[in-house]
Amino acid sequence: MMKRNHLMRVTHRSCFLSGFIAFLLSGSAFAQLLPGTSPLEPHSDRSAEMRAGFRRYLQRELTASIAKRAKNWQRDAASPEAYHESITPNRDRLRRMIGAVDQRLPVPDVELVATTTQSATVAETSKYVVQRIRWPVFPGVTGEGLLLEPKSRPAASLIVLPDADQTPEQIAGLEPGVAQSQQFARRLAESGCRVVVPVLVSRQSTWSGHPDVAMTNQPHREWIYRQAFEMGRHIIGYEVQRVLAIVDWLSHSRPGCPIGIAGYSEGGLIAFYAAALDVRIKTCLVSGYFQSRQRIWEEPIYRNLFGLLAEFGDAEIASLIAPRTLVIEHSAISRITGLPATVTGRRNVAAPGKLQTPIFESVHSEVERFRSFFPVSGSVQPDVTLIAGQDGTTVGPGSDQALAKLIQSLGVTPGRAKPDQADAAHRDAIFVQPRQQRQVEQLVEHIQRLLRYSPQVRAKYWSKAQPSGDLDAWRRQTRSYRDDLHDEVVGRLPKPTVAADPRSRPIINDRPHWTGYEVVLDVYPDVFCWGTLLVPKNLKSGERRPVVVCQHGLEGIPADVINEDRESAAWPVYKGFAAALADRGFVVYAPHNFYRGGNEFRLLQRMAHPLKTTLFGLTTAQHGRHLEWLSGLPFVDGNRIGFYGLSYGGNTAMRVPAILQQYACVICSGDFNEWVYKNTTTDALPSMIYHNVWEVFEWNLGHTFNHSDLAGLIAPRPFMVERGHDDGVAIDEWVASEYARVRRLYAKLRIPDATEIEFFNGPHAIHGEGTYRFLHRHLKWPEQ
Repeated sequence: MMKRNHLMRVTHRSCFLSGFIAFLLSGSAFAQLLPGTSPLEPHSDRSAEMRAGFRRYLQRELTASIAKRAKNWQRDAASPEAYHESITPNRDRLRRMIGAVDQRLPVPDVELVATTTQSATVAETSKYVVQRIRWPVFPGVTGEGLLLEPKSRPAASLIVLPDADQTPEQIAGLEPGVAQSQQFARRLAESGCRVVVPVLVSRQSTWSGHPDVAMTNQPHREWIYRQAFEMGRHIIGYEVQRVLAIVDWLSHSRPGCPIGIAGYSEGGLIAFYAAALDVRIKTCLVSGYFQSRQRIWEEPIYRNLFGLLAEFGDAEIASLIAPRTLVIEHSAISRITGLPATVTGRRNVAAPGKLQTPIFESVHSEVERFRSFFPVSGSVQPDVTLIAGQDGTTVGPGSDQALAKLIQSLGVTPGRAKPDQADAAHRDAIFVQPRQQRQVEQLVEHIQRLLRYSPQVRAKYWSKAQPSGDLDAWRRQTRSYRDDLHDEVVGRLPKPTVAADPRSRPIINDRPHWTGYEVVLDVYPDVFCWGTLLVPKNLKSGERRPVVVCQHGLEGIPADVINEDRESAAWPVYKGFAAALADRGFVVYAPHNFYRGGNEFRLLQRMAHPLKTTLFGLTTAQHGRHLEWLSGLPFVDGNRIGFYGLSYGGNTAMRVPAILQQYACVICSGDFNEWVYKNTTTDALPSMIYHNVWEVFEWNLGHTFNHSDLAGLIAPRPFMVERGHDDGVAIDEWVASEYARVRRLYAKLRIPDATEIEFFNGPHAIHGEGTYRFLHRHLKWPEQ
C-alpha cells in the first residue's frame, strides 16, 4: 500500500494551480480528486484504522528497544572500580526516572511505636523480639513496619518486603494469610538475622480520594501514582526511598554488618530497584517479579515509568547490581486482571492492568541477557542465581534454596531451624489499617506540598529566559526549553521515514462557498494522518490564502467540527466552526487526532510511555506532515497557518504549536487553565485524578511547563484563550490567574495586542466571536 502509482501527480506549482482553478470552474469538482493526489478509498472507520497503525508501530518500537538500549551504556568490566564508575550515569538516570530524588532525613535511630496502653513489642520468641517501628524519610513522611531483633548479635541485616497485598505481620508469621513455608521474614529471623519488614502502600482503595470532594476505586498505589507522576515523583521511588532510609539506619547502627534485601511480587520490584540504586546492599533476592518487561504497558499503571525501556529492561537494571549477588526466584504471584472492582458510592475511574506469574522462559531469557553483558575475559562477572522448580515450575516465595543463597552471600551459615511459635500476648496491639492510612496520606501531603511550591521551581527553571522587546532574543532563549518539552515531556520521534503519498477523495460539494475533501498522508510505516480540507470555491489564479487548522476534542472526528446540522450532537459543542471559517474565505483543514476509542487509545499511551514518548509525540509528527503538505498547496500561504482547537483539541493547541513554530497563531478553547494544579490537586473535583483520563499525566510537567509556560513557547506568535464561564473543565479563577502570566509575558515582550482572552456566558463549547476576529486580524484576511 505504501508504493502507489505517482504518475497522476503534478509536480510544478504553476501547473498544479492552473489545473486546480480550471477543475473548480469546470462545475465537476466533486467528481474529481485534489490535483497532485492519488485516489483514496473510502473506509468505514479511519479513526480505528489510525489507532491500529499506531499500535503496530509502537509494538515494533517496543521490540526494537532491546537492541537500541546498548547506545546508553558504556560498561567497563576491566575492574570493579571501573565498572562502578561506568554505570553511575545509568544509575543516576534510573534514580530520576523513578522519582527517588528527594533528600532523605538522617536516621540516627528508629522509633518504637507505642501508646500509653499498647507496647511497641508485638511478639517474642526464644530467638527474637518483634517490635513496631517507625523511621523518618522526608519531612512529614515516615516509613513503618516491624523489626525482628535477634536476642544474640546478628551476623547480617535484612530488609524484607512483602507483596502490596500482604502485611508485614503475615510474612512474619503473626497474622493468618501466608503459608508457614512462605513466611520468609520469620524464617530469616530464625536464622539469626536482624530483619526489618516495611509496610508497602497497598492495592486497597480505602483512602483513595478526599472525603470532602470524592472517593475513587483507584488502588492506593494508583492514587499516589497519578499525583506524583505530574510532579516528577513515583510510588516506586517513594517506596524505594523508605527502604533506603532503613539502609541509612542499618549502616549507621551496625557499621560493617552486611545488608541484604529480599522482596516478593510488588516487594520484589522495590527490592530490585533499591539494590540497583544503593551499593550498600550487598545481596538482593527478587521473587515473583524479574522477567522481560516488554509488555509493561499491560501491567498496572502504577508500574508505568516514562522512558524505562529506552534504557532499562530488568537485565539492564540487574547490571546495576552486578557484581553484587542477585538471587532470582521464579515464584507464583496473585493474579490481577482488568479493571479494579467498582465500588458503590465512589468514582470508578481506575485504570486497567494485569499481573500474572512470569513465564519461566521470559525469566530465563532475561537472566541470560543479563549475563551476556559481561565478557568472559572481563574481571567483573555477574553473581546471579536463578532458582526454579523442575522444568521451570514455580517455587517459594522464600524457598529453602533461595533463602540459603541469600544469607550465605551475607556470610551467614544457613540452618534448618524448627519454627519457634511467637508469643501472642500483644497481637491485639497491631493496627494495620491506621498504619496503611498514614502511609498513604503522608505521601499525598508530600505531593501536595510539591504542588504548592512548584511555581517557584518552574520560575527557577525558566530563569534563563528573560522577556524584553527583543523578540529574536526571546526566540533564542526559549529554544532549549522547546527542546526540553519535545524531548522530556512530549517525546521526540524521528522525522517521517516514508513519503507523504497524499491521497484524497471529494466528500462535500453541496456548500455554496467551499468544497470538502478527505485527505490521507503517510508518516511512518503503518502511521498515517488524515483530515478534511475545505477549499474555497472563489479562489483566484495565483492567490494564496491563510489556513485555519480546526482541531476536534475527545472522541471527536473531523466531521464534527464541520457539521452544520443544529439538531446534531456535534453542533452544541463545535457550532460547525470549521465550516463557518470556510464561509469566511479561509482554507480550513480539520485533522483527526488520536484521542478516540475510549481506553483503547489510553492503552496506546501506555505503550508509548516506556519508549519515552507519548501520543502527542506521534501527533506532533503527524502535524508536521500536515503542515508540510498544506504549505505545498499552491493556494496556501504557508506563513499564515493558524491553529484553533477545543477541549482535547485545546490541549493539542498548547503542545503541538509550542513545538512546531510554523503555526502562525494559536487559539486554545475550553482547555487552558492552571493545568499543573488541575492534574495534581486533591482539593477539587475538576482535578484529573478524579476522572477516567489516566493517560493525561505527563512526567514532571509540574516543575517545567504549566500552560502559561507553554504559551511562552508559542510567543511571540499571537495566542488567544476562549473560555465559557460554565465550562466544567476548570473554574474561571484558575483560567484567569494562569492567563495573567501570559498577559504579563506579552506585555514584557512589548506585544500586548498579540494575546487575548475572551470569556463568554456559556458552556464547554466554541463561541466563535472574538476568536474569529482574532484569526482575521492575525492571519491578515479581511472580514467579508
